[in-house]
Amino acid sequence: MNRARGSTTAVLLAFLFMACGPSTSATEPEGPGGAGSGAGGPGSVASSSTSTGGSTGSGGTDASGSTGSGGAGGEPTGDGGAGGSSTGGGPPVVEPTLITSGPDEYWKTGTPTEVTSGNADVTVDDATTHQRWDGFGGTFNEVGWNVLSMLGEAERARALELLFDKHEGAAFVYGRIPIGASDYAMDRYTLAETPNDTAMASFSIDRDKERLIPYIKAALAVRPGLHLWASPWTPPTWMKSNGAFDGGRMKDDASTLQAYALYLAKFVEAYAGEGITIEAVHPQNEPNYETRYPSCIWTGPLMAKFIGTYLGPTFADRGLTAQIYLGTMSNNESGKDGAIISAVTGDATAMGYVKGFGLQWNMMSSASGLRSRNLPIVQTEHKCGNYPWNPAGSPPFDAQKAPNDHAYAEESWGLIRDWIKAGVTSYSAWNMVLDTAGKNLDSERPWPQNALLTVDTAAKTLNVTPVYHVFRHVSEYVDPGAMRVAATGGDALAFKNPDGSIVTILYNSGNAAKMTVLDVAGKKLQFSIPAHGWATVNWT
Repeated sequence: MNRARGSTTAVLLAFLFMACGPSTSATEPEGPGGAGSGAGGPGSVASSSTSTGGSTGSGGTDASGSTGSGGAGGEPTGDGGAGGSSTGGGPPVVEPTLITSGPDEYWKTGTPTEVTSGNADVTVDDATTHQRWDGFGGTFNEVGWNVLSMLGEAERARALELLFDKHEGAAFVYGRIPIGASDYAMDRYTLAETPNDTAMASFSIDRDKERLIPYIKAALAVRPGLHLWASPWTPPTWMKSNGAFDGGRMKDDASTLQAYALYLAKFVEAYAGEGITIEAVHPQNEPNYETRYPSCIWTGPLMAKFIGTYLGPTFADRGLTAQIYLGTMSNNESGKDGAIISAVTGDATAMGYVKGFGLQWNMMSSASGLRSRNLPIVQTEHKCGNYPWNPAGSPPFDAQKAPNDHAYAEESWGLIRDWIKAGVTSYSAWNMVLDTAGKNLDSERPWPQNALLTVDTAAKTLNVTPVYHVFRHVSEYVDPGAMRVAATGGDALAFKNPDGSIVTILYNSGNAAKMTVLDVAGKKLQFSIPAHGWATVNWT
């Protein structure tokens, strides 16, 4: 497929308020001029893999157009805005029809060969459709912005472009925000720690203004229509049975539950005051995991009562447009989070306020049973790899540093593929950016977790990890509003975009490169997929 694009909007202006040191990154070749009059500027990212061309220059009229705002919650109705008109400058940049990645070379562009004979390895049937696709996203955490702030302006801008830009990056359209501390906060906190402050007089997002809000605003500068949703890892400690950030259970009295509903409402309102629209709130991250980092246990009846009697009415009374999702469900051991889903879906009052479902980790099997609800089912957190409960795994657990290796990229492809085939409408990465160690707040066993991008804090350089390319193979060319279509005969996903173009992503698990024939829209296209690698084909 050949889709012309204009020049990328310059994002450096979003960072001028920061005090930044000089960039120490490697310099890529200059990118081509865009549809405006500005010439392409130099790219600057030190990557552990082959990077795309440099960022386009900021001169001239931007031709990218604005991004549509979409609908609320997990099912946006908008898509990227139409490209604006421009004059002068170089020729429009043409998107490639074939991109391949393997352990020896990531993100290699090319062109498939059209053939007229031979059997197809993979066949796409765009007349057989599955679910509507709304897009990919990732999570904003304090540690991510802390390490991004150690980079020079150009590399920090490049990181945001790699994640959110439509034509020079992964084109993420969703962002998850923790309400208070996640396990990748700099330390433990909530937004209202004054004991028994049921009126929320002490509520404050001042802490978030240090890292989270600048991180989000930097992303919004690249992707103005970013869909943002939020979830807490823990309520304020005085609302819990153990009075601590880690573990414990949510109290079950009317005063506490009403105070917590107000807490979540004030979060939405406070962020709106910063110009940040929260489209959906999930009441609790992983409500059946009691961990040594911020967490809280909920039962099914308590969650149903909280949503139906407190949270839903509070949002309605305050005129909030943020939707309530039942999420983020994660632990299906002995059906624990499944019991919460059953309790809430069986409560008509609670379901009057629930507008979607958030599932992650071990809850994939629950997706099929929720389809009949005709509500969005969103995948809320990608598995992070390097599992400490599997020390003899392949690869084995590394207690000192996140591996960020190709093996994790291959694991991630299987997860993304299977969740999408299970029927989810969007998919969220976990940490978008971490330092190279990647350790979380676990008080006894800090867990080194993988990320899409890493920052070497000593060298002050940005690195692109293998798993980033796996996400981008699917996310960049599949537009919000696409329909997943049938792909048979191989390990593949296929989508039909609103403009009629068809995007197919294929994986080769073999130890040797594989010459492959793809039958799409009546055309047979031949190309090679690297060993343990991927190919994305864009075709009209």
